[in-house]
Amino acid sequence: MPDVSGWVWQSEPVIRRTLVILVGAAMLAACASTTAPGSTTSTKPSTKASLAPASPGTVNCTYTTSTAPAKPVDPPNGANVPATGKVAAVITTNEGPITITMDRAKTPCTINSFLSLSLQKFYDNTKCHRLVDNGLFILQCGDPTGKGTGGPGYTYRDETYATDTFPAGTVAMANAGPNTNGSQFFLVYADTPLPPSYTVFGHMDAAGIAVVTKIAADGQDNSMSAGGGKPKNPAQIVSVTVG
Repeated sequence: MPDVSGWVWQSEPVIRRTLVILVGAAMLAACASTTAPGSTTSTKPSTKASLAPASPGTVNCTYTTSTAPAKPVDPPNGANVPATGKVAAVITTNEGPITITMDRAKTPCTINSFLSLSLQKFYDNTKCHRLVDNGLFILQCGDPTGKGTGGPGYTYRDETYATDTFPAGTVAMANAGPNTNGSQFFLVYADTPLPPSYTVFGHMDAAGIAVVTKIAADGQDNSMSAGGGKPKNPAQIVSVTVG
């Protein structure tokens, strides 16, 4: 088993790179980044209320404009974001639907961003650009450019826990280091050893895992110098529906 003590990340245009595999305790990139995301040491989420005091059952989230979005989209409203209850979304792919369930109490700001992007159709008709199928078992999606360099034009803080693990079914954010979340996320289709440096915001059901496994079974082209590559399957997200 290769050393995987620090491997998953996302790229921002020009200066950032995205999820993948790299031997050593340093990486997991989407386009050949060499910057490893940092690990959290607290059991409490790192995202805190950052605006005026929020209403009961909500938090305030900060979304910081960074670069131009890969596709026209507005940042989410960060005020009074729901922080209780669960919500589901269905990612419809060329191989079938992937249902994910999200717990607002654990990662409210991440879920708020994902739902906002989904409702604005940011993910519709995009392709998952990276598959890692050795050591890590991950399909990375969420960049409309399909190159691993695109994002929504804003970033936000991590919501990580020291106890986070990445078994089959995990849905988590790719990043380019601490507090650089954007739109790119990864789907774990087999148990994967990763440090708790990536915000886990959802879980797939068994049928969804089977869909990702089917995409992964077609292999990848080994085109990424850091490991993994473009899926040979079209791996297309047709749409994302909420609720």
